[in-house]
Amino acid sequence: MIKLNKLHHIAIICSDYEKSKYFYTQILGFRIECEHYRKDRDSYKLDLSLNHSYIIELFSFANPPQRVTQPEAAGLRHIAFEVDAIERTIAQLTSNGIVCEPVRTDKLTGRKFTFFADPDNLPIELYEK
Repeated sequence: MIKLNKLHHIAIICSDYEKSKYFYTQILGFRIECEHYRKDRDSYKLDLSLNHSYIIELFSFANPPQRVTQPEAAGLRHIAFEVDAIERTIAQLTSNGIVCEPVRTDKLTGRKFTFFADPDNLPIELYEK
């Protein structure tokens, strides 16, 4: 068995770089670690951290195909973030025009959770601590 140390990063391809950059930095609160424009690809690569941990690479590519979300397809289902207070977080998202699903309770843990989508309809889960 190999030894994995930790999750290093999640790579996300966006269709509108400025819109996604704003969403992940100004709404979700990620910090920009590094931003590169790759002229040969006409593409940006944005490294984002959360609480001083590098976590997301945001890429822009011209005309990427749309992600299949409904019906759910094989592959990565969603990304999830832990929050202290789910209702307060939902209120902050709602004030920024982001629609969240109704809050549900995980039958196995008793914890509250909800889903919303990024600008490219990538499902994001919030899970209460």
